[in-house]
Amino acid sequence: MEATTTVLPVETKSNTSSTRLASIDALRGFDMLMISGGGAFIFLLGGKTGIGFVDAISAQFEHPAWNGFTFYDFIFPLFLFLAGTSMTFSITGGLAKGISKSELRMKIFKRMLILITLGILDKNAPIDLFDPAHIRYGSVLGRIGLATFVAAIFYMRFEFMARLYIAFAILAAYYLALKLIPVPGYGAGDLSFEGNLVGWFDRSFMPGRLKQDTYDELALLTQFPAICLTLFGTVAGDILLSQSPAANRLKRLFTLGGSFVLCGIVWNMFFPINKHLWSSSFIMLTSGMSFLMLALFYWVIDVRGYKKWAFFFQVIGVNSLVIYLAVRFVDFNASSRLLFEGIYKYAPEKWHEVFNALGGFVLVWLFLYFLYRHKIFVKV
Repeated sequence: MEATTTVLPVETKSNTSSTRLASIDALRGFDMLMISGGGAFIFLLGGKTGIGFVDAISAQFEHPAWNGFTFYDFIFPLFLFLAGTSMTFSITGGLAKGISKSELRMKIFKRMLILITLGILDKNAPIDLFDPAHIRYGSVLGRIGLATFVAAIFYMRFEFMARLYIAFAILAAYYLALKLIPVPGYGAGDLSFEGNLVGWFDRSFMPGRLKQDTYDELALLTQFPAICLTLFGTVAGDILLSQSPAANRLKRLFTLGGSFVLCGIVWNMFFPINKHLWSSSFIMLTSGMSFLMLALFYWVIDVRGYKKWAFFFQVIGVNSLVIYLAVRFVDFNASSRLLFEGIYKYAPEKWHEVFNALGGFVLVWLFLYFLYRHKIFVKV
């Protein structure tokens, strides 16, 4: 049985020939690589080699306890950004085929509901349906589904600049809310783990179980800044779909990326960069990084034509949903131990977990390559 690809075939606004931007799939694959085993492998290298540079890179694959930023914090925001970028191609392609906006909205709405359901299953398996008070309803997949649906509505209704202004207004309102609205027992402007507005709002209004007990970074209020990442992704999609020369598209992507990063760094002085709160400074920083990464991949792969090296990432990127759920429900590390322990057991013991993680990722990639070769691309 053959499924369909994760996005509709990419079509420019001025022609109907299907052309797919390999850079988007490759960058999505790079992102999913970090989730599906690559990040764990790099983290496990810490303290093993005696090389300071390797240890520094390894330290970037662990989330800060509260304020601060590491590269690992960038992984999920990049995916949300790319969801918006891909969506612009899907919607543009759908409209070019004569599909109405209402039909597209309904498709994306149904996709949101499915992703929310899969997200609840992912975060709670084995799920106890008879104890809803202990079910965690916030999830990565649910956030992707909701952010994509809201961004799609804005994309079909508002032009390029209007969406930028909307996203900026949301981030400003979020900042002012956390700074000015008093939290019972803590007052206004408390951004600590215990006293922030996000936690109080989650405890007061979010049903079910909260991940951190006092708050949940994937619950209610943080959805608003997260949507901005996907909105910024639609801006990047519009730039790539434009009929301007590639050099102009790259200039706009790099300019926006650099400006957003600078804005995030400056805003950090007033509203700390914090992934747990999805602070406005965090959104600006990661959106800027996403613009820059997309520009780099687009320049190397689609403009310069260096595509062969990207195949490794594309295999992962075209089945991102499959691998996200697969690494949750299939123990690839256990399979790696069964297949490869007879080889790596002769290495020093401290390296065993590193080699086992590498073997697990190899199995993940081979599984995805099997799907790729048989043209099985699963979408919701």
